[in-house]
Amino acid sequence: MTTAKKLLRVLAGEALDTPPVWLMRQAGRYLPEYRATREKAGSFLDLCYTPELAEEVTLQPIRRFGFDAAILFADILLVPHALGHDVRFVAGEGPRLDPIDERGGPGSLKPVDEIDEVLAPVYETVRRLSRSLPEEVTLIGFAGAPWTVATYMIAGQGTPDQRPAREMIYRDRAGFEALMERVTDATVHYLARQIEAGAEVVKLFDSWAGSLPAPLFDRYVTQPARTIADRLRAIHPQARLIGFPRGAGPRHRAYAEAAGMDAIAVDQQMPLAWARENSNGLPLQGNLDPLLMVVGGEALRSAVRDTVAALRGYPQILNLGHGITPEADPANVELVLETARGTADG
Repeated sequence: MTTAKKLLRVLAGEALDTPPVWLMRQAGRYLPEYRATREKAGSFLDLCYTPELAEEVTLQPIRRFGFDAAILFADILLVPHALGHDVRFVAGEGPRLDPIDERGGPGSLKPVDEIDEVLAPVYETVRRLSRSLPEEVTLIGFAGAPWTVATYMIAGQGTPDQRPAREMIYRDRAGFEALMERVTDATVHYLARQIEAGAEVVKLFDSWAGSLPAPLFDRYVTQPARTIADRLRAIHPQARLIGFPRGAGPRHRAYAEAAGMDAIAVDQQMPLAWARENSNGLPLQGNLDPLLMVVGGEALRSAVRDTVAALRGYPQILNLGHGITPEADPANVELVLETARGTADG
């Protein structure tokens, strides 16, 4: 029997008259209710690790806007944190970690079977959400992809071109691959536990995929994604995965063919007509420019209509090409939903 949840129907290959809608970072600083809860939590990590508060901020955009999916409130750096890597969030600067080579290398990380000591509150948040979300809303869990997580662990922060991680590949391939293996193992475990707790879909965020040169993209983006997909389905055959190789460009086609995803999220630089022809028939998610959530008005309305039209007759999830920014106007989120849900007649 066909599920009533719109996002799951699309992941099963169905093209709907009006696509399901959710937005990356839909729970976040652009919402006043999020800012109030964040202040109550005390720190960002405390917010992630306090199930009742993480549940609350996950539910806030669902209550306000009525999205078709809710994504677990967490962070991609919880995995390195659980592996024993110090993670802290500096106001106005973002995440900071102790670079991996200053800690003794990958061998200094905890075994994967110990990460639940830290991540148990996240699984409890998923369990709570599986009970508290409206029955028509799909629950999405997520993790950072190994390459993107490794870039932070190696550099100790985000960098413009991920040079420290790329240098490690060239200078210490064995050490880099040992780190990737540990992160991949931890990611499989983490996502499997999210699914066990009630996540219906999981998303793999490879935010820095586009920083790798072509010869390394398959090895460190596509192959780890396929490993994660295969191992997750061995544990949970019903697992559904969305991959987001941001900045993939023309490498999108090979990723679609080999990564083992059920759908692919595309960034705002990706022409949707090209993606439609080069995605191996997989559903597509995207790809509104996040800046439109600040600008709003007719520019936003037009972009929503064009995005829906570009994939009409094709399985589509309407979303942004990257996360919503703190400057976004909540009224523009309402405009996206209003416009998207009024496009059924073309």
